[in-house]
Amino acid sequence: MAATGAEKPKNSAENSRLAARLAREITGDVFFDAFNRGRYATDASFYQILPLGVVVPRTMDEALRALAIARDAGRIVTPRGGGTSQCGQTVNEGIVVDFSKHLNRLLSLDIEDRICVVEPGIVLDDLNRQLKQHGLWFPVDVSTASRATIGGMAGNNSCGGRSLRYGTMRDNTRSMDAALANGTLLHFGEVPRDLARVNSPQSGLALFRDMLDLGEREANEISERFPKVQRRVGGYNLDALVPRNAPNNMAHLLVGSEGTLAFTTQVELKLWPVIRNKVLGVCHFGSFYEAMDAAQHLVKLRPIAVELVDRTMIALGRDISMFRPVIEATVRGDPDALLIVEFAEEDQPDNLQKLKQLSELMSDLGFGWNHPQRKWGGVIDVIEPAMQTAIADFRTSGLNVMMSMKQEGKPVSFVEDCAVPLPHLADYTERLNAIFAKHGTRGTMYAHASEGCLHVRPVLNLKLEKDVEAMRAIAEETFEIVREYKGSHSGEHGDGLVRSEFHEAMFGSRIVADFREVKQRFDPDNLLNPGKIIDAPKMDDRSLFRYRPDYRVTEVKTALDWSAYPGAGGGFQGAVEMCNNNGACRKLEGGVMCPSYRATRNEKDVTRGRANTLRLAISGQLGPGALASDEMMETLKLCVSCKACRHECPTGVDMAKMKIEVLAARAASHGLSLRDRLVGYLPRYAGLAARFAPLANWRNNSPLLRKLFEKFAGISANRALPAFRRDVFRPGAEALGPADGCEVVLFADTFNRAYERENLDAALRVLVEAGYRVHLPSPTDRAPPLCCGRTFLSAGLVEQARSELNRLVATYAPFAARGVPIIGLEPSCLLTLRDELLSLRSDNDAKSVSAHALLFEEFLVREAEAGRLKLPLGAIPTKALVHGHCHQKSFGAFKPVEKVLRLIPDLGVETVESSCCGMAGAFGYGADTYQASMEMAELSLLPVVRRADTATLIVADGTSCRHQIKDGTNRAALHVARVLAMSLDSAQSNR
Repeated sequence: MAATGAEKPKNSAENSRLAARLAREITGDVFFDAFNRGRYATDASFYQILPLGVVVPRTMDEALRALAIARDAGRIVTPRGGGTSQCGQTVNEGIVVDFSKHLNRLLSLDIEDRICVVEPGIVLDDLNRQLKQHGLWFPVDVSTASRATIGGMAGNNSCGGRSLRYGTMRDNTRSMDAALANGTLLHFGEVPRDLARVNSPQSGLALFRDMLDLGEREANEISERFPKVQRRVGGYNLDALVPRNAPNNMAHLLVGSEGTLAFTTQVELKLWPVIRNKVLGVCHFGSFYEAMDAAQHLVKLRPIAVELVDRTMIALGRDISMFRPVIEATVRGDPDALLIVEFAEEDQPDNLQKLKQLSELMSDLGFGWNHPQRKWGGVIDVIEPAMQTAIADFRTSGLNVMMSMKQEGKPVSFVEDCAVPLPHLADYTERLNAIFAKHGTRGTMYAHASEGCLHVRPVLNLKLEKDVEAMRAIAEETFEIVREYKGSHSGEHGDGLVRSEFHEAMFGSRIVADFREVKQRFDPDNLLNPGKIIDAPKMDDRSLFRYRPDYRVTEVKTALDWSAYPGAGGGFQGAVEMCNNNGACRKLEGGVMCPSYRATRNEKDVTRGRANTLRLAISGQLGPGALASDEMMETLKLCVSCKACRHECPTGVDMAKMKIEVLAARAASHGLSLRDRLVGYLPRYAGLAARFAPLANWRNNSPLLRKLFEKFAGISANRALPAFRRDVFRPGAEALGPADGCEVVLFADTFNRAYERENLDAALRVLVEAGYRVHLPSPTDRAPPLCCGRTFLSAGLVEQARSELNRLVATYAPFAARGVPIIGLEPSCLLTLRDELLSLRSDNDAKSVSAHALLFEEFLVREAEAGRLKLPLGAIPTKALVHGHCHQKSFGAFKPVEKVLRLIPDLGVETVESSCCGMAGAFGYGADTYQASMEMAELSLLPVVRRADTATLIVADGTSCRHQIKDGTNRAALHVARVLAMSLDSAQSNR
């Protein structure tokens, strides 16, 4: 048991009464079901503790009400933000209170004095977006800034990569308002030691007096035992209470207290001017030891950060598509380590001078590009802002990059944040590697070399008892070395369940007794997040692990190929377990992932929440049949299969592919709904529907039929279905264009063939006028037209999809065998050949077809860049507003859209910074998903389109995207092929 004190066994009747009272008195969400509790049972650590319930309050008054109700019931309370803690701070029994959905406002901003007040649930990146327009930012720039909340950062005393210049969370927190466990509201800020004129109730003054007395009494012991490094975030900040720090800031006692002392309601922060100019020097080293030894010298140039990237991280990054380009651009040769040195002086010439001094210093230290390995190295200057951003994205994704190993063993966080004085860093890391080797493993190292605080993770499989024993031994030996160097065993991510038990060895029994005194004085009934900092369980108590001794995944039959991963289900288990809970999917802007979470802010609707639910289901923790259950379908209901997680999750969690497995299991056990049949079998009946188009389209024109379709087929009455047409795309020949032209195959997908043949006509015209010989082969079996199986996959009908893809491969393989490109217009269809096809077939024909599959724009850009594209293009309306299809973005295929449009003379191209359009195939047509679909579209896409003037072309390649734009704005969007055809018309008319 992690909790102690007030937490006592309760029977189900008492739990039910508590749940009912919370639901009755709180308008926010109250969850006591197994699926939702399971989603809050883990954070980014290796622990798992199932809470009794979860409350997501709408207001701070409701949050305080939840605290009071839990207190009345004798239940502990754990406040939670983004749930990205590395050490188990945000998991516990009792009631979890999630601040992140609603309690996330910027309450006040004083621009002149550079101060703001925020609610604890505000995300750092969201706060900085609001501050940027005023030239300000909050500089505790943690790598999880896209999802870390200010309350969580205060709880852990977060530091970030630039603490060398800006300090830690404690240094930038002016005051906090918080409730004690008994409900007393207090303001924690600077106080004089005599407490004169402090506006606080008597109980608050008494508490402050006791804390100041403790600080005075223990001043010598604190001075003697607290490590003298900036990155000391372990234990309670008793040094904030000593007389030499007068006036004493009582908020600094709450910072780093991990929710164990008080229930934060608002935080007052110190702000800084935004960085206006910066440069990076990427220092290369042939020897890891030499890199660590150099750090103490590099900081003398007064950079704002020096960040380590080791050999392992470089190698893993090269295998991740989103990071490969930046590594190719900035990494020279085969370094053992990189130190990324950042300068940010006010004037750019000063920064350039710093870069020059950096190269000179590296030379003075004996490094050169032509030297032997131990002293091989030099500096690559990075001045261009876009490349600096790309490096920053890679560096801040270090944890997830390390966790992308597709094996049972993963880099484990437990000696992650030890901080030692810089002169000892090289020896410390060398001794640490020796400890890892002694216990049969190796470690990854990255992050804050400038502070002597490296993120160090030995690779272990915590499902194995021997590796758990190794973890214990490594921790004890490592912490002993840290103490020898007068360092801190908690240098950034706090204590939690991992390090709290080691405080006595670090601080001594007297200081630990002081910690206990503080906890007792603030929270005598032990209601607030017990088991952290004091009275902690053993860090290797496997009953608290995500993978407990009895953790098992029974063998399951899967429909797709998961062989790249270990575990049951042909590797499906390993793929699911790749989610490390770091929460990159909770970002609110940038990229695409995760569109449903951006709309709802629900843990259920984020990739992490879904992956956690899948893991619990396949391991039997949610009861029998959970994988195909109604609750699992509810969990996945708002997953739009955008595939953004496949690209943007650095550990590669592919929820779209996992959803196919769940849908297949669901179809096998529960059969298909009418909507599933209508969607899945569309390619089979589209031809027949075209013959009777007026009848097939009758539903769109009849309010009664719309309502009946909604009732019986689950298709929203608010949507007009795509209209069938009699003049479907039927090429008059199997090949068009000059006989001696370079060959291509045009894949006429179901959607463009049946609904928008103009796109295929336009693409055919563009290719023929460019001189290509365009093949439009009929299927070898003379059955219905070729299909990628996309609609079948969306209904879980994997075997039917396999059948369609088999027909397609049989038809296209002879062309692919002789190197003929296979060109498609609809991203979701064409990219099925690059993705799901290889999960259904692994033979050479399938691989060849997949390798030759290109989107229309990809092919044209390739030809243009090779100097082979000859298109007489003329000017058209002066601006095009472009929305990218999710799958284009996931496969790195959107940039070619922009490049092709820029081939048109004088055409201005503007890209909509959007996530998923929300239509997502059949998703937007569902009666139960229509509202979520529109909310996703309204996040950015539809407002931007509405603001565009009528002369602006709206461009979107996706069938679904075009329909969503039409439904939401009454603007017609065009496929790029039609825009190019318009340009050809313009050129011809001007001859």
